[in-house]
Amino acid sequence: MNRQTSKRMAAAASLLAALALTSAAAAHPPATQAPAGHAPAAAASPGTTTVNIQGNDAKAWAADAHMHAFYDTTVAAFAQGPAKVDVDAYEQKSFAIFRDFGVAKGVGGPAMQEHLKLIPRQMVGIVKEDPKVLDSYENFILALMGPE
Repeated sequence: MNRQTSKRMAAAASLLAALALTSAAAAHPPATQAPAGHAPAAAASPGTTTVNIQGNDAKAWAADAHMHAFYDTTVAAFAQGPAKVDVDAYEQKSFAIFRDFGVAKGVGGPAMQEHLKLIPRQMVGIVKEDPKVLDSYENFILALMGPE
């Protein structure tokens, strides 16, 4: 496995972990946040939950405005060339998008940022090795999430 493939797999694994988090959160709201039309449940007994780490939401994530904003932010970060990327500023802008995304997905901003925290710097490495990743949103999503 070459280095570029390894970086892409690591980025995809991080994103898949976040997909699992949002799927689990959506399926199991906290006891204080009862589903519509239901009274809050008593404290749930500990149990096992099986979650598809693919999330079954990869297409929804790819279509989400937050992922488009992350792409736009990445394109803007590389606008002056890879040598002039302000990695720290790009990372902070990405984190803001991830926090908003987490809120929108119902898992909370800090949790989403924590799960995606490695993605911005991984994307910097991926784009430096393969600038064509930014030629289209489809290329970007493929690099970010891996093939379907």
